[in-house]
Amino acid sequence: MKKTLKESIQKQRESLEKSLATPLAKIAFACEAAWPDRQALDDVLLKSIKMIPNCTFLYALDTNGVQISDNISSSGILPEHYGRDRSKRPYMNELVPVSGFLLSEAYISLRVARPSLTALQVVRKDNEVVGFIGADFDLRNLPVTAEMYEEPTQWRQIKGDAAIRGTLFQQTRAESLLDKDIDQAMSILEELAVAHGMFQLVLHFSSSRATIWLMHDPYRYHILQAEELSDPDICLAYPIHDYPEDAIIPADAIKTILDNMKQLRFTDENIYLRSSSINIFNGMISLTFSCDGSHYMPYKEFIDKNISFWVGSSA
Repeated sequence: MKKTLKESIQKQRESLEKSLATPLAKIAFACEAAWPDRQALDDVLLKSIKMIPNCTFLYALDTNGVQISDNISSSGILPEHYGRDRSKRPYMNELVPVSGFLLSEAYISLRVARPSLTALQVVRKDNEVVGFIGADFDLRNLPVTAEMYEEPTQWRQIKGDAAIRGTLFQQTRAESLLDKDIDQAMSILEELAVAHGMFQLVLHFSSSRATIWLMHDPYRYHILQAEELSDPDICLAYPIHDYPEDAIIPADAIKTILDNMKQLRFTDENIYLRSSSINIFNGMISLTFSCDGSHYMPYKEFIDKNISFWVGSSA
């Protein structure tokens, strides 16, 4: 079963918590005898940082969130942070569990303005909480242990600009250059998808352009304007490419999808398609209407819906 975005994040957090809780508890225990002596704490933390791979900084805080050690990194001691008040930082305002270990929510670091997180471990001395050991991590240095998140394939509707929705019936569709020669454009786009390796298409009806991505050059987009979209010679600019076997959208469905988009462009003068997209690998279609509302849906579901579903039975 595919995981939601939140579930994927949670799985990654659980893996990190499992790898950090035990070594941080050992470091906190080792710091008890040194507490609160700055030099003694630095010595313990410097010896201990190798227990936590990928840690950016390791340090000790008192119960008020004030730093009582220097910052310890894998390359040595950074004394400029001694005495720093961290009490207002996001990780100091989260509730530490009974276990005494906390892996914070991600936040943007002050030092390099990058997504980071902090692990905190309570330090106890004579059965009293005397402070915390903090370990900072730059997210780009952490190993990703969870499976790669996959986009959901169910239908999603996203509301757009409320100002546009409020004036919907005060506007009507204005004929674009693409509208004037849309049959030719749709035939060209079908050919590019089926025979020239176009795997993603974003079609902007109102501004008469298409943004396409091709199998032989997947990291760069190409922009086709109305002039190119009305000229079949444009297909000569891109090499022939077999339709991918692992595409979710079959080649013979491309024409139907484009025909349906054309219908949604012209059926109603107030509620009309402004832009749309196709990605043959994730099998999804996107539709953005004149009301600025957007829909993301599986291609089969899009093909199954008739025009009256979108604009009402009067159509």
